[in-house]
Amino acid sequence: MLPATNSKVDRILAVDDTPDNLVLLQTILEIEGYEIELVADGATALQKIEQSPPDLILLDVMMPGLDGYEVTRRIRSNPIIDYIPILLLTAFHDVSVVEGLDAGADDFIRKPFDQDELLARVRSLLRLKHSLDEQKKLFSQQEDFVSRLTHDLRTPLVAADRMLNLFQQEAFCKISPEMKQAIAAMIRSNQNLLEMVNTLLEVHRFEAGKKTLQFESCNLRQIIEEVVQELSPLADEKDLMLKIDASKLDPSDESASTVMGDRLELRRIFSNLIGNAIKFTDTGGINVRILETSPSSTNQKWVITEVQDTGYGIAADDLPTLFERFRQGKNKRAGSGLGLHLSRRIAEFHGGTIEVASELGKGSVFTVKLPKL
Repeated sequence: MLPATNSKVDRILAVDDTPDNLVLLQTILEIEGYEIELVADGATALQKIEQSPPDLILLDVMMPGLDGYEVTRRIRSNPIIDYIPILLLTAFHDVSVVEGLDAGADDFIRKPFDQDELLARVRSLLRLKHSLDEQKKLFSQQEDFVSRLTHDLRTPLVAADRMLNLFQQEAFCKISPEMKQAIAAMIRSNQNLLEMVNTLLEVHRFEAGKKTLQFESCNLRQIIEEVVQELSPLADEKDLMLKIDASKLDPSDESASTVMGDRLELRRIFSNLIGNAIKFTDTGGINVRILETSPSSTNQKWVITEVQDTGYGIAADDLPTLFERFRQGKNKRAGSGLGLHLSRRIAEFHGGTIEVASELGKGSVFTVKLPKL
């Protein structure tokens, strides 16, 4: 009976220093339609795996030179080798099995083995390999799709933004006040969509490990002051109070609120949090508090920033998933669900955290904790 429904023939590498064992494995597996390669020692096996990775490795535990445990450890610690299931062949007691599994093996079978049991374990591990390979393929396709989509969307949006601004400036002809209002609404909608596309692109870069941060010494208070100055007109439009409270910082400490980080990405965090606070608050205001903690048990100080608003608050059942991708709140003004997810990822890349405390009708407090320089 040929294995699986996969059109590709599965390749199996068998490693054993006893020739009779290799011949037996070859006979059993080739009858089932597998392609098998035989190797008599661990060092040669590692070379073969790097040159042409198999779909499954059958690995004897007791071999001269590199034993099965060491071969397993080297395979698992080699970053250029993708995941390959490892089935240990052992004639020893449970302790050896535990050691092998701890080293990174996926399963084991004792010698002398039953042919049906061997084939069942081989099929099981190959199913796992196929499943993981398919997931990896789908993830790669998703990455490519997101990358192409965001790039292809940005180009026309940027062009539309420029053209709409030219219309609003009457670069082509005189337009009525009513038309100017309509164009202004189109510009706002276009900019919101462009912002969402840019955020999606940033999330994709973080998720794919393609984001490079430029770390330098950053004065967090200064960054927050810039963000507040930039967003103040939005707060003024809604007659909201927007203020910074840095009274708990030591005025004699020149390095107060200084962190090591990427200035642009840190600014993105606070633009998002303060912007959201303004968006979801109709009366009252937003208070941004900056303080430092005392050294912890690891002698680490932390800069803590709290963004507190008097807005609608967040429902209790929304809180556990608030920072997940595309998780939108129930509020009608909720956006794409990407901003908070991206903010948390940025904070984590800086060795920090973001937490939220909120209650419906009583506002929210977002707390950003970053290691002090």
